Amino acid sequence: MTRPLDGVRIIDLSNMLMAPYTTQILGDMGADVIKIEAPGGDPVRGIGPSRNPGMGAIYLNCNRSKRSILLDLKQPEGLTAALDLMKDADVLVYNRRPQVMARLGLSYETVSKVNPRIIYAGLFGYAQGGPYEKKPAFDDLIQGAVSIPSLSHMADGREPTYAPTALVDRGVGLWAVGQINAALYYQCRTGKGQKIDLPMFEMMTSFVLADHLAGYTFEPKIGPIGYDRMLNPDRRPYRTKDSYVCVMVYTDRHWRSFYQALGREAELDADPRYKSMTTRTENIKQIYAELSALMLTRTTEEWLKLFDDADIPAMPMHTPETLLEDPHLKATNFFSTIDHPSEGKLLEMAVPSQ
Repeated sequence: MTRPLDGVRIIDLSNMLMAPYTTQILGDMGADVIKIEAPGGDPVRGIGPSRNPGMGAIYLNCNRSKRSILLDLKQPEGLTAALDLMKDADVLVYNRRPQVMARLGLSYETVSKVNPRIIYAGLFGYAQGGPYEKKPAFDDLIQGAVSIPSLSHMADGREPTYAPTALVDRGVGLWAVGQINAALYYQCRTGKGQKIDLPMFEMMTSFVLADHLAGYTFEPKIGPIGYDRMLNPDRRPYRTKDSYVCVMVYTDRHWRSFYQALGREAELDADPRYKSMTTRTENIKQIYAELSALMLTRTTEEWLKLFDDADIPAMPMHTPETLLEDPHLKATNFFSTIDHPSEGKLLEMAVPSQ
């Protein structure tokens, strides 16, 4: 079966996580991805656990569907070899700062002279033209810069904390897949290449503030910043009699179905707080606190059956270990065991899109 990007060649001049995750997805779509690594290799190779040096788990999980080549771009021979690869490529993906690319002799002006139709896609920290343009960036730094740790403090008063997953790297990486595919479509129609900047700070600012700009959306502002439902300390997995359950009683239909299942529909009709999405949002702290207390009265299994019967979105709360045993993921063959040529048997996750 042909894949959508069969015949597309991508030069992957990236390391760490964000851009390699982007190019892995494009490789899964059929692109021929050639990853250029420096003599020391991608630093993520060294993040364990690993069976062999340079083949750590995170590296293996974001560099599938690629071929690797070692080039020292600081040497004339290495730079010449890289530019030769770019002559016939459709896309160049990099995650160095633009100033570093220029120092290496790989600015857009240089590369586009070698190949005018190339898509030159850069994933880096900050948009050019502002005071941060030369600053290095990592996931944790951008999480802090776009207020994610502050939001956790606003929600329940805890010390500001980073999300315990590479939220920025993977979010921007996914966004980059869409931008690059759109540029490939334009390239197919016109034969023209283009330069695409994908700055982490600006992209994640729009990601966060789309939820939390709130009253500041309006000029003059008509209320405080922050989405109350998301900043509610009771917006969390609910403790039950025996463990936890994740449930989203959200729409008008959900709340009616929930109260019908409880045999308490008259209470719903008598309580003005539940009249609409607007009134529920205005009273969300009280509503979630009451829901939190109610969840303690039954077991997780009992609640999941009630929610499923009422067609209310709900899921058990997994740990990373129990997620591997999820019956749905098993039924859809999401996990499989493969034989890697150097690393032996590995647990591999399927390409989630079908």
